[in-house]
Amino acid sequence: MIKLAKVAIVMGSNSDLPVVKGAIDKLKEFGVEFEARVISAHRTPQAAEEFAKGAEDRGVSVIIAAAGKAAHLGGVIAAYTTLPVIALPIKSSLMDGLDSLLSMVQMPSGIPVATVAVNGAENAGILAVQMLALSDKSLSDKLKKFKEDMAAAVAEKDKKLQAELAEM
Repeated sequence: MIKLAKVAIVMGSNSDLPVVKGAIDKLKEFGVEFEARVISAHRTPQAAEEFAKGAEDRGVSVIIAAAGKAAHLGGVIAAYTTLPVIALPIKSSLMDGLDSLLSMVQMPSGIPVATVAVNGAENAGILAVQMLALSDKSLSDKLKKFKEDMAAAVAEKDKKLQAELAEM
């Protein structure tokens, strides 16, 4: 039997992979299955439509769409599916990613796309896991542990800082 993906990652170019890897690593850390593709909203619009329309049948529950510059990929994907779409703006050489960010957060009414920070791939992965965790107790438990571990790491850093300050 074929294992179905839970998160689909689509990027506008393979040059986005170094950033997107942060989301892939987070999904792997939480044990979430994924698929990844390169599809351009502008150069391969028919492939984008087919990808989005077929995602649910492939077992996808959340889509992460990463793109730079004009960055319409998330909106195009969202137009063809009812699945949640998380946009990941990629910092390009132009405008430090502000162009990507603005094109992603300015979706028209009826086409919601959640958007994370420019190059915020880890948060895109975590947000996808949080969405899946709404109906998966095991993932919910892993997320709680993840948050507890983060808090413990900050507390340890504060403890070290206080010790350093006491010696000054």
